[in-house]
Amino acid sequence: MSQTANKDSRLHIRCDERTRQLLDKAAGYAHVNLSEFVLSRAVAAAERIVQEQESITLRAEDFQAFLAALDAPDGPNTALRRAVERHAERVERS
Repeated sequence: MSQTANKDSRLHIRCDERTRQLLDKAAGYAHVNLSEFVLSRAVAAAERIVQEQESITLRAEDFQAFLAALDAPDGPNTALRRAVERHAERVERS
C-alpha cells in the first residue's frame, strides 16, 4: 500500500475492550499506530483472499492439457448450430 495515497475514506469498527487491548498491544510491538496496524493487516488478508478466489492453480500436466484444448478446440455442437440458425432466422425477419 502506498504511503502517499490520498486517504479520504473512513472505516469504523466496533470491538470489545479485550480485542481493543490486544490490537493496541500488537500495534505497539509492530511500532505503528492502531489504524496503521489494523489497516495493513486487513489489506494483506484481503489481497490474499482475493488472489485465492480469482486465480487458478494447475499442476503442470493439467496446464499442458488446458493449452492443448485451447490449440485444438472442438467444432460447434448441435446446440450451437441450432442457436446460430435461430439467430439467422430472426435477423432475416428484422
